[in-house]
Amino acid sequence: MASSSDFQQDRHSFSGSPEKWNDFELPGDTLYYRFTSDMSNTEWGYKFTVTVGHLGRFQTGFEILKQMLSEERVIPHLPLAKIWEWQVGVACRQTGHQRLKAIHLLLKIVQCSTQGDCDLTLLKPLWQLFTHMENNLCQDMAKPGILLPLHRALAELFFVTENRVTELGSLQEYLLALNTEDHLHRCTAQ
Repeated sequence: MASSSDFQQDRHSFSGSPEKWNDFELPGDTLYYRFTSDMSNTEWGYKFTVTVGHLGRFQTGFEILKQMLSEERVIPHLPLAKIWEWQVGVACRQTGHQRLKAIHLLLKIVQCSTQGDCDLTLLKPLWQLFTHMENNLCQDMAKPGILLPLHRALAELFFVTENRVTELGSLQEYLLALNTEDHLHRCTAQ
């Protein structure tokens, strides 16, 4: 199966038992497929289901939300508090590029929100991930290196968020909410 008639773009090949097949997505509005039998079995063949515009997929949601957040006239009509809560959860659950995209959307929401739109204390799990990455970086000072994309994305998110809460006059409450009591004791001891 592919998205081009020459079977060169977005090609997916399957052979053997149904357990070897898995879901995949093809861009565009056309699917090309070819079935070839090696005549080793007398079974009837394969069955597959095509679903168009599969809603609920991460990329679809990301593109829609990114577009909505880039339209200044739309932002006042969005339930930013609910979107924020949902998006923080997405950023915590996802990995790899999807986590980076979710953090990108969080950054856009922070930048376009007004006072009280977002419960910034929901960032606590991401803050813990970021501080863990920072601690590992400090312990690895002997090795010069480049920050991982996730580390950079989280650094930018927390930099912009800290500036935002400073503007709103709630920096102390924000920092206290993100940190654990143990972390605060360690910082005080240092």
